[in-house]
Amino acid sequence: MIHPFNTSRIYCNLKKSWEDQPLVVIMAMAVLLRLLAAIFAKGYGMMDDHFLVIEAPQSWVYGYDYDSWLPGSKDNFGPSGHNFFYPGINFLLFTLMKWMHIYDPQVKMLILRFSLGAFSLLTVWYGYRIVETLSDKRSATLAGSLLALCFFMPWAGVRNLVEVICIPFLMMGFWQIVKARNTSGIFRTWFMAGLFFGLATDFRYQAVLFPAGVFIVMLFRFKWKEMAGIVAGVICSFLLVQTMIDLIIWGYPFAEFMGYIKVNITDRNSYFNLPWYNYFLTVGGIMIPPLSLFLFYGFIRGWKRYWLLFFPAALFFAFHSYFPNKQERFILPFIPFFIMVGVMGYYQYIAPSGFWTRHQKLLRSCWMFFWVVNLLLLAGLTFMYSKRAQVESMYYLSKYPYVKNLIIEDEKGEVPMPPLFYTGKWPSYPEIHPPDTTVYQLVASIAAQPKFYHPQFILFSGDKNLQNRVILVRKNFPLLVYETTIEPAFVDKLMHRLNKVNKANNIYIYRNREFYKTRRD
Repeated sequence: MIHPFNTSRIYCNLKKSWEDQPLVVIMAMAVLLRLLAAIFAKGYGMMDDHFLVIEAPQSWVYGYDYDSWLPGSKDNFGPSGHNFFYPGINFLLFTLMKWMHIYDPQVKMLILRFSLGAFSLLTVWYGYRIVETLSDKRSATLAGSLLALCFFMPWAGVRNLVEVICIPFLMMGFWQIVKARNTSGIFRTWFMAGLFFGLATDFRYQAVLFPAGVFIVMLFRFKWKEMAGIVAGVICSFLLVQTMIDLIIWGYPFAEFMGYIKVNITDRNSYFNLPWYNYFLTVGGIMIPPLSLFLFYGFIRGWKRYWLLFFPAALFFAFHSYFPNKQERFILPFIPFFIMVGVMGYYQYIAPSGFWTRHQKLLRSCWMFFWVVNLLLLAGLTFMYSKRAQVESMYYLSKYPYVKNLIIEDEKGEVPMPPLFYTGKWPSYPEIHPPDTTVYQLVASIAAQPKFYHPQFILFSGDKNLQNRVILVRKNFPLLVYETTIEPAFVDKLMHRLNKVNKANNIYIYRNREFYKTRRD
């Protein structure tokens, strides 16, 4: 006899699995979401998760030096404060891909996103285990669920952001400490924790505030062996790594590290100088009120009981709140610790309170509101192709065998920075410095040079006065013909409507028939 599809049995099995083995279910959801993000969340989110860690190492593979980081480059005047650790890892990966004859830029990035997504799963796993050890299974289940399902977590997990890549190392460091409480081998345990903290700092220098916070906690407790272990581990995995890199590149230690400190001190007011309370608003917003208010309350109330997690995270938060240069991504390493301590504090101080005990319906409504909004945002962000127009316009050119020169013209008379990585080559494009030089002066000067310097393609960004802009350029390159239009993604357009600073221009690609008589489809 063929039994009909039994939904009630499936529901009971899922409920039993959730009750018996919540970590397995949480990890399954985390894997699925990061797999989807790796496949669909193409492009890049910010300048730094592409141009600093993708564009630069790929240029080295091609034999160029994007942005003149290396000694001996044309415009290099010494260490400029760039951390070579993660770009160096990507350089080795791109070199390996070249050896394996993997040339398609989108395939390369897909491999990277899969790798990053898999690595980010450690944050979920260790977050659950840390909370379970310090509190109970109920708190661990909620904390693990938030780490797996918060709307920005899968998307951030597949991005090339050092602020995200350092998090699993921080979690592994704290897990070494938490799991070995009241056991022997004190120095070895804390040394291993220091190794992981040092690796986190290798990716993001500011992550050193976490082991610094742990060190201060142990100092006030007079735990000398623990302090020695942390310091020794950080020295081995941070100072030795950074020393070796700078010795190889510059011939002396701490060249880029000292340059980084100098740049951040001298230019601390040159970027996003925002008020001290900015990150309270940022964290409060991305964690979605009223849940974020619950977590803030739980985080603050839980300071004494979970001091070892609370103080390093609070120190990190306080430093970034004090420092003038504030960008949303800077605070990302704080978020998992905010969730863990906040959830443990929530169950200790909020859930059992008299008010919420009498208003269970209101509490359930708050949680329902959070999960509905979060899941809607999760669906949008996990499938978001960020900076689609910029990426696809460059990728479109990758099918042409010879692309040596480009001209990129914007409706504001500027030259937007193109992600050349996606061309699969390394074409040059002239830079414009308005008001000293205009696009059309530059086009005229290039047209006067030999054909070798002429552009194979000219890209027009934005719709404003497009026809007039094309006519002006055609005066110098009369064989210019329309090729295709690349549109931004829906989310890019939405972000532009919310804030005009976020560009979402159509990009119009024109082919120079001096080189290509017909289009390659």
